[in-house]
This record gives sequence, structure tokens and C-alpha cells, in this order.
Amino acid sequence: MTNTQPPEMTTIFDKIQELEKVNQYSKHEQLVQGIIHTIEEKILVQGDMLPSVNTMVKELGFASKTIVKSYKELIERGLIESKNRLGYFVINEDIEQTFKVALLLYAFHPIQEAFYNAFRTALGEKVQIDIFFHHSNIDVFKTMIGNIKGQYGMYVVAPIPHPRAKKILKKISASKLLIVDRFENLGDDISHVTQEFEISTYMALKELLGAIQKFDEIILYFREDADYPVEISHAFQKFLKDFSINGKILRNYNPGSVKKGTVHFTIGDSDLWGILKDCKEQQLEVGKDVGILSNSNDPVKEIICDGITTNSIDFRLMGQQAAEFVLNRTPIKSTIPTLLTRRNSL
Repeated sequence: MTNTQPPEMTTIFDKIQELEKVNQYSKHEQLVQGIIHTIEEKILVQGDMLPSVNTMVKELGFASKTIVKSYKELIERGLIESKNRLGYFVINEDIEQTFKVALLLYAFHPIQEAFYNAFRTALGEKVQIDIFFHHSNIDVFKTMIGNIKGQYGMYVVAPIPHPRAKKILKKISASKLLIVDRFENLGDDISHVTQEFEISTYMALKELLGAIQKFDEIILYFREDADYPVEISHAFQKFLKDFSINGKILRNYNPGSVKKGTVHFTIGDSDLWGILKDCKEQQLEVGKDVGILSNSNDPVKEIICDGITTNSIDFRLMGQQAAEFVLNRTPIKSTIPTLLTRRNSL
């Protein structure tokens, strides 16, 4: 056979064929390791194009599906990428990197920062994480999934509760998909590390009943156009009805509107900071004149106003469990427990 490939291409084929002597290697493993060796020896460097699938088939005699499978593994390892209609290119010379993970979150809230830091630490430095934010926009979500599908070894996704979400997520292989934060029923074959909102919120309010009854009114700040779980609103309304509590739901806190004798249940921290600021200006004592319950817990809430009462999961634990799934590929169905932490504010 007359070789029409450039010298460097011949070297790539030689490196792959050298591994035929390794008996335990399948053709797939032979090709993957051969290309890794060419990267390790600087025969291929970042930016270089790999031989096309057809060229590999012609030169090596491997089946095209074997070539495609091998290239896909190298993509998942974060070593190469596929550029539409152009071919496959080396994007990373760190051959010790074993995995490339796509992380799709709502936005970078402080509580999700706790999740990310635990997730990043548990995975180790050799795993590449690319983070995306969909901001609960289903069209952005669809575009993101379409753009990154097939480019990563694992997809860790905080889903959008939307009728179209299931169909969009079904484009990702079940073995490579982990749902985090908010549970969406995508089938028994989908792993998840999530939290529960309705029962846990209702039980927390019920536990706080005695404290809440000392005040005249409880207000939940809930934005339907935000990424707030609707189950919290349902639980709040059920609590008001079941225990004949005077309360209401407002879209957001209106600066200057805090009153003595009210309890404020916040989901977004911007509402919380506004309430605390007004309490200070109006000399209202938190925990006595005004009660506060926050739906998320972070270190600062242990300190301010001698402590803010929270009802929240441990996002660090969620991050650690998500990392275990990525590293071990063991199916998981975990609901992180929600804990009521009572402090001075209620």
C-alpha cells in the first residue's frame, strides 16, 4: 500500500500498531493508548488534527465504529475535541487527566458555591469541570445541552421543572447523567442526588408553630419567575390553612415595609438582607420584634443577629455524593435530608 500520509501521520499509525504486541489490549484500547502515547511523546501537540475516521480505517484496518468509540473516549477524557465538519483536534496535552465533566446549574448562588467547592475537592485536580448556568431558561437549557452533548464523560445537571426538560435530558445517556439539587422523575435508570422541598418545609413550619404563633403574621417571599421550588409555596399555604395562621405570599420584600410582629420567610438572600437592614434602621430586634426563617444555610447566618434560623440541606454533602458517582459510576438515588437549624431569629 502506498502511504500518502504526512510523516507525522505515519508515526501516529506506527505508535498504534506497536501496541498489537500487548495481548490484553482490545483494538479500542490499542487505539486510545496509541494516541495517548503520541501526545505524551509530543508527536501530537495541542491544536494538531488527528487522522479522520476513514483514514484510520484505511491505514489500520479497524472497524469505523471502533475508531469512533476510541475518539469518543478521548473526548470524554478531555484530550481531544470534535469540530463540526472539520475533524478531531488535540486540545489538552495533560494525559493524566482522566475525565471531563459538564456541570449545569441555575446560577452561582452562595449555597451552590458550597456544592461546587465540595464537588471540585472530591473529584481531584485531574478531572476537568466545565460549569454552565441556564438561569431556569428552558431555551438556554436546550441550547446548552445540544451544544455539549457527546463532548463530556459525565453530565451533572440541576434540571428545570418544565414540560420540555425531560425530552431534552433524554438526549444524554442515562449512565452519564446525574440529576442534582431538584428532583425530576426521568425514569428509574437516572441517578440523582437531590433534595425534597414540600414535606420538609411543612414539617419545619410545624416545628416552629409555637414561635410563629407569638407573632401577628408570617410572610413568604416567593417569586414564581425565579428558580424557587413551587413545593415551598404549596407547603406554606397548607401550613397556614391547617393551623389557622395569618399569613400571605409576596413576590419580594419591599424596602422599608418591615413591621413589628411579623415573621419573614425568605428564599432569596436579597430579601433577607433588605429585612435585616430595615430592622437595624427601625431599631427592631430580630427574634423578638421580628422573626426570620431562611431557606438556605451558610456560615454568615450563624453569626449575623446572633444567628438566623434556617431550613436547608448540607450542600457540601450533596457535592461529595455527586463526586462519588462521577468517580465510581455506581448508580445512586439519594435524597439529602433537610435540617431545621434553630437560632435566635425564630
